[in-house]
Amino acid sequence: MPSNHELKIRAKALEPVIRIGKLGLNQGVITEIKKQLHKKNLVKVKILKSALGEQDKKEFAEEIAEKTNSELIDFVGLIVVLNNKR
Repeated sequence: MPSNHELKIRAKALEPVIRIGKLGLNQGVITEIKKQLHKKNLVKVKILKSALGEQDKKEFAEEIAEKTNSELIDFVGLIVVLNNKR
């Protein structure tokens, strides 16, 4: 299994496949993230400022990982990198 460092390097080449907008982390977004994780194992998610509201972005990133049963690999700015838990 690749280390976090190796996953971060691989993630640099990825484009965000999912954007979380003003509707926030709803069930449809969670389902789509899970589907993408199942297909690709490593996905990048972009969080739009409208999705955050008053919530801290690190807490929001951790919530995404928890609700999608994935591992939070990295987050920079409003970009989150998730890895499928095995």
